[in-house]
Amino acid sequence: MGTPEEKREVSFVTEEKIKVQKIDDYRWRILREGKMRTDGIIYSDERMFNDIRKDQSLVQVANVAWLPGIVGHSLAMPDIHWGYGFPIGGVAAFDLNEGIVSPGGVGYDIN
Repeated sequence: MGTPEEKREVSFVTEEKIKVQKIDDYRWRILREGKMRTDGIIYSDERMFNDIRKDQSLVQVANVAWLPGIVGHSLAMPDIHWGYGFPIGGVAAFDLNEGIVSPGGVGYDIN
């Protein structure tokens, strides 16, 4: 039969489901949906944002917003691009007791 952890299905966000709202000239919001615990906020002008949409980094911002213990928003700086787990240029804070520690949030090339 297996343990509950083995049976657990994880379904993250796909690009087709990403809904983005322009906040102002330099900020965009990924609206909290489903099991997201918070919104995602991307810092970018419109020209750069058109390039950001070309990879999966917005999906990664939304997926970070699912993580347990996240405090505040899932953030993305103007240099955002597709990473491993977290987007490169992504920022997230986690509660010391309820949150997680993720090497993907720092980068596997950082020792």
